[in-house]
Amino acid sequence: MKIPSIYELKPAFQNLLRPIARFLVKIHISANQVTVSAVILSIITGAVIYFFQENNFIFFILPAVFFIRMGLNAIDGMLAREFNMKSNLGAVLNELGDVISDTALFLPFAFIFSDGSAHLVILFIILAILSEMTGVIAVQIGASRRYDGPMGKSDRVFVVGTLAFFMGFGIRSFPWFSALVFYLFLFLIVLLIFTIFNRIKSSLKEAGA
Repeated sequence: MKIPSIYELKPAFQNLLRPIARFLVKIHISANQVTVSAVILSIITGAVIYFFQENNFIFFILPAVFFIRMGLNAIDGMLAREFNMKSNLGAVLNELGDVISDTALFLPFAFIFSDGSAHLVILFIILAILSEMTGVIAVQIGASRRYDGPMGKSDRVFVVGTLAFFMGFGIRSFPWFSALVFYLFLFLIVLLIFTIFNRIKSSLKEAGA
C-alpha cells in the first residue's frame, strides 16, 4: 500500500507559483540562484531562532520561512524543467541545499529542548538526512528519485512548522510541553525509519530487483 505524503500536493502548488517563475525568467534569475537563496534564508532563520529563542514570538517566523522555502524549491524545479535551466550543478545544489536547509532550521531545537529531547532532535535530523540519501541512491540502481512517505521533506516541515507556530503562543511554559515534545519527536523518528525502509523497498521494486 502506498503511503501518502504532503509531497503529492506539489503539482498543485507549482501551478499557483508558475506566474512567479515566468517573472523570474524575465528578470534573468536562474534556478541555481533561487536554490542558493533558499539555503541562505534557512541558515539566517536558524541563526535568528537560536540567538533569540527566549522570545516566543520569534517562532512565528519559522512557519512563514518554511512556506517561502517550499515555494522557492518548487520554483527552482520549474525553472530547471520548464525553462531549460537544468544543469549538473543545479542537481547537486538542489540535493545539498535541501539537506543543509533542513539541518539549519531543525538544529536550533536541539538547543531549545536541551532539557530532555535534544538527543531525539539530533536523531531526527540524522534520519531525515538518511531518508534523503536513500531517495537519491535510488537513481544509482536505475530507479527514479524516491520521495515516498510517510515522513518526507514536506511532512517534516509541516510538523515542525506547526510545533513552532504553537510555541509562538508560549506553550513552552506549560508543564506537559516537555513530554509532548519528547513523544512527538519519538513518533517522527519511527515514521522516518519507516520512510527509509519504504524508499528502499520502492527503489528495489522499481529497479526490478
